[in-house]
Amino acid sequence: MGIFTRLTDIINSNITHILDKAEDPDKMIRMMIQEMEDTLVEVRSSAARVIADRKEIDRHIDRLQKVQQDWYDKAELAMSKNREDLANAALIEKAKLVDIVVELEQDRAPLEEALTKYEADIVSLEAKIKEAKQKQQSLVERQNSAESQLRVRSKLYDNRIENIMNRFALMEKRVEETESRVEATELGREKTLNEEFADLEANERVADELAELKDKVAKKESKAAKK
Repeated sequence: MGIFTRLTDIINSNITHILDKAEDPDKMIRMMIQEMEDTLVEVRSSAARVIADRKEIDRHIDRLQKVQQDWYDKAELAMSKNREDLANAALIEKAKLVDIVVELEQDRAPLEEALTKYEADIVSLEAKIKEAKQKQQSLVERQNSAESQLRVRSKLYDNRIENIMNRFALMEKRVEETESRVEATELGREKTLNEEFADLEANERVADELAELKDKVAKKESKAAKK
C-alpha cells in the first residue's frame, strides 16, 4: 500500500467505529498508532525532499538573476563606450537568462502546491494520532478499572469469604445458646430480698413521676379554663 493510499485511509478513518468492531481494541489501537506514526515520518520525509528541491531552485534563480544584472551592467558599459554591438549582445545573453528563470519559477510552483498539501496532511495526521492516543488512554483506564472490579468481586465470591461468614454464623449461634442458658437459669427462681426492694423502689419512682405528670397536666387544664 502506497503512502498516499494509507494517508487517505487514516485521515478518513473513524477510530471509534474501528475499535467498536475490533475483537482486541487495545491491540488494534496500538497498531493504528504505529501505522499513523510511520506514515507521519514518511510524509515529513517527502516534505523535506520537496523543501530541498525548492531551495535548490531558489538558489539557482538567485544566481541567474545576479548574472542577469551582470550582463545588464556590461550592456550599460558598452553603450557608454559607443559599442552598441556589444551592448546588444549582452542584452541578448541577459534575455536568455530571463527565459531560464521563468522556466525555473514554473517548476517551483508545483513544489509550493505539494508543500501546502503536505502541511495539511501532517496537521490531519497529528490530530488523528492525538485522538488515537486519547482513546488508548481511555482504554487503559477502563481496563484497569475492570480488572480492579474483577479482583474485588473474585474475593467476595471465593471460598475464603464464605468460610469467614460461616464462622460468624457459628459464633452468633454460640452466643444465642449462652443467652438461652442464662434465661433458663432465671425460670422459676424466686427473687432475692435485694431484688424485691429494687423493684419496689423502681415502682415507687414510676408512681411519683406519674403523679407529678398528672399534677402538671391538671394545672395546665385549670389555667386554660380560667382564660
